[in-house]
Amino acid sequence: MAWHAGAGMGWWMLFGGFLWVMFWGTVIYLVVSLVRRSQTDSREREDPIDVAKRRYASGQITREQYEQFRRDLAA
Repeated sequence: MAWHAGAGMGWWMLFGGFLWVMFWGTVIYLVVSLVRRSQTDSREREDPIDVAKRRYASGQITREQYEQFRRDLAA
């Protein structure tokens, strides 16, 4: 008589397993995102004078613009 007592539990177990996979997937995603963000934030930022030097060396700005950047950043 008790053979059919748990016949409907298969679907709930499948749905519950899916929820656990979603939960742990979300936790792992959040941990990885936080680790990547902390690594990005911990890198030293480039000095603005170095950026101006690189831009001047590559021809993106003129000597006058470079000198103006240097004067502005020195103040």
